[in-house]
Amino acid sequence: MKLKEEKFNYISETERLIIRPLKIDDYENWLNEFKNRHPSQNRYDKGKINMTECTLEWFHSLVDKHQELALTDTAHVFGVFRKEIGTHLGMVDFSTLARDGFQWGRIGYAIHNQYWKKGYGKEAVKEALNIAFKHLKFHRVEAHINIDNTPSIHLAESVGMEFECMRKGFIYENSEWTDHLVYYKNSK
Repeated sequence: MKLKEEKFNYISETERLIIRPLKIDDYENWLNEFKNRHPSQNRYDKGKINMTECTLEWFHSLVDKHQELALTDTAHVFGVFRKEIGTHLGMVDFSTLARDGFQWGRIGYAIHNQYWKKGYGKEAVKEALNIAFKHLKFHRVEAHINIDNTPSIHLAESVGMEFECMRKGFIYENSEWTDHLVYYKNSK
């Protein structure tokens, strides 16, 4: 497998954050922050998650899978860490939707709810978009947001993403096709 020969190790820093792929050494920190999550704060927040299946062996597989996805340009998954003490705050990811004449990707983001309302989401997503345009070479990045996910809408708008449209029956989730708002940003 190619992963042993080559690794995706891109690292970016902001004033307070480090954004990089997960490493095996992150396991305890990563697991601890999932265990410290508050109960669900809204419909789109999973809150406390049962982590019993997330063993160190399972985490090794997760890190390898992220590497494989990055090396095949299928997806690029980044952990978000607080620079000062290394705390795992959440994740930002990009899925490649099309290359060639498009250079088009989708962004996803999640900050552990115990760290909400501190500006970490905005700081992480803003820097992740810089990574997408400068390092991953996307021209266009979209966020596909449930129509009633107000916190995600506000986050997308706060980093300069623009509302484009509502796509009807766009994503299959919870056993039904759901409408989503499309927010986008193009490289300069």
